Amino acid sequence: MENLSINIGSDDSSNEGGHNIPSEIRGGPFEPQPQAAPDDCFASDDDVSGDIREYTGVFEGPEKTLEVCFRKMDSEAPPVLTPTDGRDTRHTGLRRLSRDDLSRICARARCTILSCVSNNYVDAYVLSESSLFVYPYMLVLKTCGTTTLLRCIALLIDMGRKLGLEIDWVGYSRKNFNFPGDQAFPHQSFHQELDYLYSHRNLCDRLDGSGYTLGPVTSDHWFVFVADHTIRSKSLEIDTDRVLNIMMFDIDEDVASLFYYDNYAIGIEGESKEEETKRISKEQTNKSGIDALCPGAIIDPRAFEPCGYSMNAILFRSYSTIHITPESGSSYVSFETNQKVASYKSLISNVIRTFRPKRFVMTLMADDLGLRQIHENPLTGSGPDSKIVVPAPRSVSDATGVKQMMYKRSTCASIKVEEDCCCMMGNWVLQTDISPEQIRANKARGMTLG
Repeated sequence: MENLSINIGSDDSSNEGGHNIPSEIRGGPFEPQPQAAPDDCFASDDDVSGDIREYTGVFEGPEKTLEVCFRKMDSEAPPVLTPTDGRDTRHTGLRRLSRDDLSRICARARCTILSCVSNNYVDAYVLSESSLFVYPYMLVLKTCGTTTLLRCIALLIDMGRKLGLEIDWVGYSRKNFNFPGDQAFPHQSFHQELDYLYSHRNLCDRLDGSGYTLGPVTSDHWFVFVADHTIRSKSLEIDTDRVLNIMMFDIDEDVASLFYYDNYAIGIEGESKEEETKRISKEQTNKSGIDALCPGAIIDPRAFEPCGYSMNAILFRSYSTIHITPESGSSYVSFETNQKVASYKSLISNVIRTFRPKRFVMTLMADDLGLRQIHENPLTGSGPDSKIVVPAPRSVSDATGVKQMMYKRSTCASIKVEEDCCCMMGNWVLQTDISPEQIRANKARGMTLG
């Protein structure tokens, strides 16, 4: 596999959006930012989080993701993030934070909490702009659109200290923006994001990490920041970690139509607005087949008006989350999970066949041992093992005779950061030409997909 590590000094963040960005904003990395940073932005944060940006007619689907792991202060080794004995951890560590505390964190990122489901291991919150997951010693916050995710970092540090916790590991990542000019400070470039993180080192020296770029800077690529100060425990099997993210673009129009609110019965007599939203959320989940992607899990879906959908699912220690922007011309779906499975091939195929995108980006972040435990991985496979083949919708098979759709990996990049954090990223594109190669793939792989 290609190893790509671009020093932050050479990263031209103005390439965000690749060829989709107008030439007049393609300047060099030292161009003035389109929105100047507030004078006191590096000194303090507030609960307003900057100016509200007006809707421009397009929506930035790909999420910003912040994962922060904590440890008890003065501890020689980090606590086990998710205990294996099944004990209830609802009043342990970060799970002691009140709903008001979590709402303050979300307010910094310019989003709000809509609903929550919990089990013995994790609290999962559906937000107005994606999701929040709270474990005893780990917090994962995903936000989309023009949210200001990193502006919650100082508040997280402060709240952790009040619980007797200090930062152990920080990871921030996102795909390059499609509409970078819509973003607010501090998310107008990767340089700006790194500067903002580094500006908080006076609050916590454990934010002293490094930034990386994976993938072609002229097309879809992935920005990653990691600050790893973890002392590995002796129980390495428990410590293994991995997060798979699939970002899908230009989804099938019939699938996209399922996530328009007005396509379902509304205004039913005797049904409250809350009951209507719950019913439509469940109908969208079932009609699209999303429920089949998370068998056995507690599912918390949310339909939005006039369109859009979010879902969290938790099963024991793992979470899965889906976010959908179905607008024509900029449709987008993301699927993310931290499930620990030996092979992601079946899961990836089921996700792709559910939404049938024209292209998708897949990322995987894992530690060394977690990566070795994965037996099948399209990011590391070559030849046929790097392709994703799924059944074609009936409309396509009836019109063309092609029974399956083949996605070919166009680019791939990987890097090992800090001590043992492996980051991988790849781009897949639907092959639209009906070639002998695709026919052979159909025959060779048709019986492996249910």
